Amino acid sequence: MLHMSEGASSVAPVSSVAMTDADPSAALAAVLASLENSKAEDIVALDITAKTPVADFMVVASGRSHRHVAAIAEHLLKDLKDAGLGNASVEGQTACDWVLIDAGDVIVHVFRPEVRTFYNLEKMWADPDSGRRVG
Repeated sequence: MLHMSEGASSVAPVSSVAMTDADPSAALAAVLASLENSKAEDIVALDITAKTPVADFMVVASGRSHRHVAAIAEHLLKDLKDAGLGNASVEGQTACDWVLIDAGDVIVHVFRPEVRTFYNLEKMWADPDSGRRVG
């Protein structure tokens, strides 16, 4: 699992590529860069390739409020589109307690802190043998 903390160097944006041809690692780099630029908190990236064929990576991040969660999600959607990664599917943008963004090989969950603690997705998806995170 990759745990980004404040002051961590940001990841370079991805060059424009079609979503179907995108390298999952490049898509992950674009997602992490966008989240860092949006001041998302407690960013965690999980490699889930061995657990599901649905995606290669899952990223979990927090926003400080409903408004911050909404802004993070909007910024991420714009950045993915600008990077040529296509239009991602979005759920939960009306309430902004938990916004799910499906960017193909990368699934992103942006939570308010209380909601994130309640669902604890990192624990559910982490590798039980090694606790392996991306990075």
